[in-house]
Amino acid sequence: MTEAVGFETDEETGLEFHKEPIKWDNFSGDDEEDDDGGFDGEEEINWKQQPPFFFQRLDSDEVVYKVKKKKCKLVGDFVMGDLLGEGSYGKVKEVMHCKTLQRRAVKILKKRKLRRIPNGEANVEREINLLKRLCHPNVIKLIDVMYNDEKQKMYIILEYCLSGLQDLLQFAKENMFPVWQSHRYFTQLIAGLEYLHGQGIIHKDIKPGNLLLTLEETIKITDFGVAEALDPFNPDDTCHTSQGSPVFQPPEVANGESFSGSKLDVWSSGVTLFNMTTGKYPFDGDTVFLLFENIAKGEFVIPDNVDESLSSLLRGMLHVDQNHRFSIQDIKAHPWFKKSPVQLISKRSNRFPDDMVKMPPERRKLSVLPYIINQFTHDSDSDEDYDEFEHSHHDFNNETAFNNYNEENGYEIIVGQDVGFGGGGLDEGSSRRTENRVVVQQPASQQLPSNNNKQLVVQHDQQRVNWIRRSIRKFPNNSFCRQS
Repeated sequence: MTEAVGFETDEETGLEFHKEPIKWDNFSGDDEEDDDGGFDGEEEINWKQQPPFFFQRLDSDEVVYKVKKKKCKLVGDFVMGDLLGEGSYGKVKEVMHCKTLQRRAVKILKKRKLRRIPNGEANVEREINLLKRLCHPNVIKLIDVMYNDEKQKMYIILEYCLSGLQDLLQFAKENMFPVWQSHRYFTQLIAGLEYLHGQGIIHKDIKPGNLLLTLEETIKITDFGVAEALDPFNPDDTCHTSQGSPVFQPPEVANGESFSGSKLDVWSSGVTLFNMTTGKYPFDGDTVFLLFENIAKGEFVIPDNVDESLSSLLRGMLHVDQNHRFSIQDIKAHPWFKKSPVQLISKRSNRFPDDMVKMPPERRKLSVLPYIINQFTHDSDSDEDYDEFEHSHHDFNNETAFNNYNEENGYEIIVGQDVGFGGGGLDEGSSRRTENRVVVQQPASQQLPSNNNKQLVVQHDQQRVNWIRRSIRKFPNNSFCRQS
């Protein structure tokens, strides 16, 4: 009996293999294993070419991946979904209301983390108090605020938005929008700002990252952490501090002077418009000091491909002297602002021009569904439905809120067949299919003019939605669902 011990080097790969003591008489040559663990046969093994311990390559189809099961988690009446974003204050997740199936977003904040940030707790409390006062189509809506004293967490429930303009710009060619798309977003931004200023609120941090976009292409101004509510007894809107992003700050802030709050928001809106239409910033610098030095000079170059009307608006909004800078009313009276917006190619299908920059379809998926599906796949009468629904790109933002439409707006729910609807977020090419859908139609007393009187497709498969509802109703009494 011979023993071999030590290291063997594979000539092909150059790898060394540690060899434990091997009893050679356990191997008789053939590579067919017998019941005792040895090998039968007459062919002699060449250990030089094939070390006894080696890494074996596997085909990709031989590898079995085990996906970790998503655990359902409840916060109040909301089912938690995937992470949407994360910042210095906390993270934002998608959630869905158990009873109405409305799609929402939750900002999760940890108090111990806020204490480490200068003015962190004060900024959050200010934002909550301001949002409670506000109600406008172009301002983010606060739904609810919940506290967990045991975990020292705060949950701020907000209306759901698809993404921020900053994220959308990353998908755009040369990081800019077509002019018509920029005009569409900018007019909504000014409408929201006019409302805020009318309420005596200065945002102080207008930028693409703080402008969210819904699935209906509606701009929502968000992040009021550094906003300021003006004293109603002050004769003007003078402010003394600003914590906004440096590249969006006006010359008066760069120079350390007192400033008009409304003119600060106009300046940052001008930088935002410049960025959306050119893909660049009007001022830059390798350091914050150099950046502020360039901003204080107020000298910038507008690309030659920008038309004169837009250039005139940008110069007025980015005037170095705040006393000569455009006001909100000046902006609204400008020819570029007043020009007619691009109309839909088809109001029936809610289609925009082909050069429109849009988010990828996977960003529109309802991330809460896999958690619900994995929790309740034992539901025998619905097993056949959930798999297709999980992998669907179906847009669930409007349709899951049809209970809310029915209760608050008096819509009539019609269940039946419909052909040719392209709205509601259905996949491309599905508009020609005939499917059972739930369609919402306004009563005659509330109907809009005939050119806008369109039905809203809110469900393309009632059976699947009923299954989701039945599953979610099990949450309160289900021991497997973690209550937070």
